[in-house]
Amino acid sequence: MKLAVLRETAQGETRVAAIPETAKKFAALGARVAVEAGAGAAASVPDGDFAAAGAEVGSRAEVLHDADLILCVSGPEPDSLAGARAGALLIGALDPFRRADAVRGYAAAGLQALAMEWMPRITRAQSMDILSSQSNLAGYKAVIDAAAAYGRAFPMMMTAAGTVSPARVFVMGVGVAGLQAIATARRLGAQVSATDVRSATREQIQSLGAKPIFVEGVAGIEGEGQGGYAGETSDEYRRAQAELVSSHLSKQDIVITTALIPGKPAPRLISDAQLATMRPGSVVVDLAADAGGNVEGTVCGERAQRHGVTILGALNLARSLPADASALFARNLYNFLSAFWDKDSGGAVLPADDEIVRAITLTRDGQVVAERLASA
Repeated sequence: MKLAVLRETAQGETRVAAIPETAKKFAALGARVAVEAGAGAAASVPDGDFAAAGAEVGSRAEVLHDADLILCVSGPEPDSLAGARAGALLIGALDPFRRADAVRGYAAAGLQALAMEWMPRITRAQSMDILSSQSNLAGYKAVIDAAAAYGRAFPMMMTAAGTVSPARVFVMGVGVAGLQAIATARRLGAQVSATDVRSATREQIQSLGAKPIFVEGVAGIEGEGQGGYAGETSDEYRRAQAELVSSHLSKQDIVITTALIPGKPAPRLISDAQLATMRPGSVVVDLAADAGGNVEGTVCGERAQRHGVTILGALNLARSLPADASALFARNLYNFLSAFWDKDSGGAVLPADDEIVRAITLTRDGQVVAERLASA
């Protein structure tokens, strides 16, 4: 079975879908690995390292020719896959909700497209979960970027010239990114508080040494939303949360927002009026910027100023750590494929009725088959 690794062409994409470590592991399974020239350059992985790991290096046309598996990070445009054989598997972060035309193009080309970001949150799929691995890095980098933009120190410092007070950091949304942001801010010496609509996260916040800030007496979401993510809340809860957040924000130096609802615009957590209560020099990092933003005034991919507050419209922060992000992403892909690898046939066998396969499959046999797209 031939496995092709593409060079990413999406603007700003720095990651690669395989690293020499996983190329060697795929070869050990019996796969023939072909890597497009320059695929790992932005992630500090030269072509020679792939060749040393046993991979072939060539042009896109050479890599795609007769490939059974096509690995990517960001979903490529369908016309860039000319030459790929019908029935090949295209595996990566395909952004199905926002790239419906591309998904239809994959179907028309006869590709079986698998969206790794739709990996179900179940125990046996944890090692395959690209959202968790990349969000972990994004949460870390959000704090680092905030510290770089903040005009003061994070930890308390007692000096002969006086005491420097610690920064106050407030994390809104305690998923993977939020938990890493809490941990990183704590390591830097900040006083950290956090909130979430899921009451089950209270203990997680406390376990990291942060203060939980929760709406009391008003029910949040029912359960945890689809796949373990937060869902939408009631009007009553949103009003109570806005009141609580307003009183807390005015005392904060740095705020990091991470709230996302799959397939829908990001919920608005901070209004312009609330921003105006923060002291000048404060910093807000909006990790939901490319989904519309949690913060009023966020500009995706840019730094904005409102009421003396700096708003960083974070755009896929994992890309700013390309070596580590690529390594984690590549291992997620390897863990997925190796779990379905059949030694007798020498390739990946994906049963259509398997829970994981069913959840991530977008196209098959020339048709768009994902139920989530049909209902979107």
